Amino acid sequence: MLSRHLPHVALLSITLMGCDQSSRAPTDATEETAASHAPAAPTNRIAIPLAVRDNLGITFIPVERRRIEETLRLPGRFEYVPSARRQYNTMLPGQVDLLVKQFDTVEVGTPLYRVDSPAWRDTQKDIAQASADIDALHATLASLGPLQEALAKHESTLIAARANWTDRLDQLQAIRDAGGGRAGALAEARALLAQIDTQLADLLEREAQLRATGVTTTVQIYAATSRLDLLFDSTAALLDTTAEVLRAPVDTAAGSVPRWRAISDIDVVATQSGTVETIDITDGAWIDANAPVLTVAKPDQLRFHADGLQSDLGVLRNGLQARIVPPTPSASGRGIPLTDTMTGTLTLGPGGDPNDRTVDLYVIPEALSSWARPGVSAQLEIVTGSTTTPELAIPLAAVQRDGLTPVIFQRAPGKPNEAIRMEADLGLDDGRWVAVLSGLADGDEVVLDGGFQLMLAMSGSIDKGGHFHADGTFHEGEH
Repeated sequence: MLSRHLPHVALLSITLMGCDQSSRAPTDATEETAASHAPAAPTNRIAIPLAVRDNLGITFIPVERRRIEETLRLPGRFEYVPSARRQYNTMLPGQVDLLVKQFDTVEVGTPLYRVDSPAWRDTQKDIAQASADIDALHATLASLGPLQEALAKHESTLIAARANWTDRLDQLQAIRDAGGGRAGALAEARALLAQIDTQLADLLEREAQLRATGVTTTVQIYAATSRLDLLFDSTAALLDTTAEVLRAPVDTAAGSVPRWRAISDIDVVATQSGTVETIDITDGAWIDANAPVLTVAKPDQLRFHADGLQSDLGVLRNGLQARIVPPTPSASGRGIPLTDTMTGTLTLGPGGDPNDRTVDLYVIPEALSSWARPGVSAQLEIVTGSTTTPELAIPLAAVQRDGLTPVIFQRAPGKPNEAIRMEADLGLDDGRWVAVLSGLADGDEVVLDGGFQLMLAMSGSIDKGGHFHADGTFHEGEH
């Protein structure tokens, strides 16, 4: 409602013209001229042209419909979601050369740092030795085939010779039984047949040994291949690549070689886009395996973490709509505009703090404002119900105190260059917004920033009229 202007409220004239403070010589002014310079009647309106608004930083905010009684306001801060940060460690001991600077923006595949490690040469030796062992086993297995073929031919020859000498022995025995032949011929045949049998036995033993050697070599090849595969898998994990990439041939000055042989220094590349948040080493330092080198974070992967009271658990629940508002209720200067807010859905954390008697509350904004950064504090507004009727409300920062009287300044409807001083008829507040019980309507605007200066200019503590200069300074008295 409009304030009743107290009798001692001073006249305020606002103009963009300069003051003329020079003394004026007495003149024979007529009564009509004197009357024209008489002060105007007190008023609750004050002119605020554009130049004055700019110099005083006067801003306006429309009244809103809010459920003040059912609104919780909680402090909190922005933080990264757990998956937003990626820490890169050294996989092997060695000298590290940084390829990026702190706060650089990187994309997937951007080289981050290079490691010169003697341990990598040892790994290459192990791979080379394992590959050579497999090649030697394959060569051994391949040589068994011709040996088996030669033994098979030798066996066939001995079997044929044994059959011939067996027939010859039968003939000699028949001749001997008939009373003829030489006595030594039968003994010679029997000795020669026994020699052939001995050779056949040795040959069968060698064939058995070759088959055993073939089986053993096959098993050794399987084991060596498995060891090499595991070695490639572990090496691929170290280099954050795949075994297929390490085995793929590449062209070098010495010709085509597997990629693992062409790698002299290990380049670590970014696996996700983001910003280099921290660097934990000095460029060129020698560090041990698994030591942290740098961290890359995604600036847009943020959540808001607020501290709710355990006494409010009766009204807090997952799925409530929440709004993240700037910490300072302002719309001018260097502060974050009061209207630059973010919305999201409330999630209750699984735990709380028994000492502070708080519970963790999280909100992931649907869209991030430019001021949302890790560690930035703000406030969380949660409407816990819809049983009350939304009330007209204004920011508490728009309310000034003239002594014990709450004062607000309404932007004059239809006259944007005027403000109306009003004694505020206020209701409940939630710490940021306060209900206005009368005097304002939907669509009205009130002064947010600069209200204190307007209040001083129209306060009853000023006994003389005055005016604003174009630079925003106030001067008592007339022009």
